[in-house]
Amino acid sequence: MRGIVLTACLVIFTNIWAVGEGESNDTTVTDVSYKDALAEAEQFMNRLDDKVSGWYSDRAFSYIDTAFNDSTSIANVPDSVFIQRLKKLSEETVIELPFNERVKAHIAVYTDKKRAVTSEILGLTDYYFPIFEEELDKAGLPIELKYMPVIESALKPRAFSRAGASGLWQFVYYTGKQYHLNVNSYVDERRDPRKSTQAAIKYLSDLYDIYQDWYLVIAAYNCGPGNVNKAIRRSGGKRDYWEIYYRLPRETRGYVPAFIGAMYALNYYKEHHIIPVKANIPMHTDTLIIQEPLHFDQVSAVLNVPEEVLKELNPQYRRDIIPGGSKSYTLTVPVSVTGQFVELQDSIFNYKDDIYFSEKRETVDPTASSGYVPSSIAGKTKLYYTVKSGDNLGYIADWYDVRISDLRYWNNIYRNLIRVGQRLVVFVPTSQKNKYVSINQMSFAQKQGTASYTASTAPVQTTTGHDPDYIYYKVRSGDNLWLIARKFPGISSDDIKRLNNLTSNSISPGQLLKIKPKG
Repeated sequence: MRGIVLTACLVIFTNIWAVGEGESNDTTVTDVSYKDALAEAEQFMNRLDDKVSGWYSDRAFSYIDTAFNDSTSIANVPDSVFIQRLKKLSEETVIELPFNERVKAHIAVYTDKKRAVTSEILGLTDYYFPIFEEELDKAGLPIELKYMPVIESALKPRAFSRAGASGLWQFVYYTGKQYHLNVNSYVDERRDPRKSTQAAIKYLSDLYDIYQDWYLVIAAYNCGPGNVNKAIRRSGGKRDYWEIYYRLPRETRGYVPAFIGAMYALNYYKEHHIIPVKANIPMHTDTLIIQEPLHFDQVSAVLNVPEEVLKELNPQYRRDIIPGGSKSYTLTVPVSVTGQFVELQDSIFNYKDDIYFSEKRETVDPTASSGYVPSSIAGKTKLYYTVKSGDNLGYIADWYDVRISDLRYWNNIYRNLIRVGQRLVVFVPTSQKNKYVSINQMSFAQKQGTASYTASTAPVQTTTGHDPDYIYYKVRSGDNLWLIARKFPGISSDDIKRLNNLTSNSISPGQLLKIKPKG
């Protein structure tokens, strides 16, 4: 049953390496020229450059010039030297390390053509290799598998392929989910160094259960077991990587030679005068458990830790936010600030928390934010009014004794925009239906005659004439109708103009404005 599940799910995993040459019936790899192999190897590395896009070159490294003597160029090194060096390496590895023109080409890329990339990778091995080695040892897998992320991502946890593969081990979304890596808008555990390593080890272990051969496992990791199985069938059942080489997908053929080339380069870089470039990542860290939402800026501001350092140590957080809440998350920090974090954690979580985090509402009351509550239409009759030339919402609201805000709400009107011929819904008390039913047929003068007041340009009196049934507001310096209306939920500037017979937005300090009925 297990094998069936694996065949169904593991084939999902893909990678973007696309190097090599066309299909051939040959079953050996010794017939290729070194020049052609080198061109393929350079293509392979260029695709790696596309993945990482120079992100670390700008942020994680302090560059220094690497010494290079032309006499140490790979062109001047006899093949026997490479064979001897690989033989020495293989004394400590389970996975064999053969030599051929394709392996030599990848050695050339790492030690000559892409020396700067190799320098960067060497700078990162001090941080990432201990993680890989610990997890591989715990699982009982060959330690030399730690070189796989070198050819997958150049040890860049934010590496992202065109096929959607992400992280040090380049998991695509569905395979990551299959191996319990959480991916959502805040977190991408494919970029978590330890969790992605644990997932990759499970994946590699499952593949080894199928093939019992590490080079076939490495090939299947790249192109999926379905493609490896197809290559085995087409080769008449042969189960040696080099014998099925030309039956594999083009993008997979360079994968094993690159693996051997990377292992060689990272062990014999001194012989090629390559100097590791130190990465600006703290080598000594602690991992803290976080159970509340936390932004990197909060940690950075209180503990004076550069935000870039937090990003480097915690690449799994996509928005520099640890979501917290119902589950716990980890935060990796320099060991030098662990004590400070524990001591100052209240200050850290409280620092500008109202800016970085707002409560996610479980229930919503539309009136809570707008302040507007539509008038009830219970016990009211629906009437229709057809807009005529010269009409505006203020007039229509006055003719029917309704609020402009209600008129907008009933008719889904944005601002005060209405057009001639538009049919508006109006709700009026059923007991007064006869008073309003004929308004739609009246002339403008007749409708104005029904209004509760007539328009006037006279200013509102500020000391006398108060209507005890209304709430008033005294205009202050700097006020305008919009600002005043905001002080009273459910009231608009047009409502104030209508109640106070204003024909413009002009008001004066000291002026007394009628706002709304009491009660």
